[in-house]
Amino acid sequence: MTVVKKGLVMKNLKNKMLSVLVLSLFAAGASAQLDGFPRTPSGKPDFSGIWQAMTKAHYDIEPHAAAYGPHPGQMGALSAIPGSQGIIEGGRIPYTEAARRQRDENRIGAIDKDPLTKCYMPGVPRANYLPFPFQIVQSTEVILIAYEFAESNRILYVDQPEIQSQVDAWMGHSNAEWDGDTLVVRVTGQMPDTWFDRSGNHHSWEMVVEERWTPMGPNHVQYEATMTDPNTYTQPWKVTFPLYRHVAKNYQLLEFKCAEFAEEYLYGEWRKEGTPIGNLPQ
Repeated sequence: MTVVKKGLVMKNLKNKMLSVLVLSLFAAGASAQLDGFPRTPSGKPDFSGIWQAMTKAHYDIEPHAAAYGPHPGQMGALSAIPGSQGIIEGGRIPYTEAARRQRDENRIGAIDKDPLTKCYMPGVPRANYLPFPFQIVQSTEVILIAYEFAESNRILYVDQPEIQSQVDAWMGHSNAEWDGDTLVVRVTGQMPDTWFDRSGNHHSWEMVVEERWTPMGPNHVQYEATMTDPNTYTQPWKVTFPLYRHVAKNYQLLEFKCAEFAEEYLYGEWRKEGTPIGNLPQ
């Protein structure tokens, strides 16, 4: 073997050894990320616990500057909308022209049009980034998610034959499967009335959501949701943000019966004149 050939062989060997070392370090890092994350007896990540997002996406999932909120003359800075970088990969929702016009129309008087104002369930993925916690209870075949807002809830059917929902529901129908340590959830059959935020971002009855829940450490989960809806968008689009586990001792989900807070807003005009407004502050 010539000196040149021997040098090339040694160089290739070093490159291969370096590649193996890099892959080993990457695998070790990925394994370390999951150190301390609870697991079920079957070895799958156990998401049981109380979680919450720390985003401002419930105002607007797209990037936006700080702005006046509703009734600034009465509420001042308390109703102001904080700025946010958004949670959408690429920054903007790829609406069709007709859907964009509908979004712009939704924004006119959005505070009154938003289904959450009337205490409807928020739908998916919005339920996961509201400023309210939610609790996950996990078993082998089903995963229950209970949300504090409006007592919303979902059942995720894990590794079971997919059954299409016969009727649309506010929280849709969720079928889940495992992709390694990532829980992949396909959500179908959502009511077309749900919004993504207070800014009128919307979808149609045809929307399919694919969620990916990936552990990133003992108390963190990377959440992703990809929306596909040819009636509304020119292409699929994705939101991504971290979820944080509540670790405070004795932390628990509390009751938020928002229906009673919405009653006067919804039905006050039909209240007989002179009738007390109950517990509504004067």
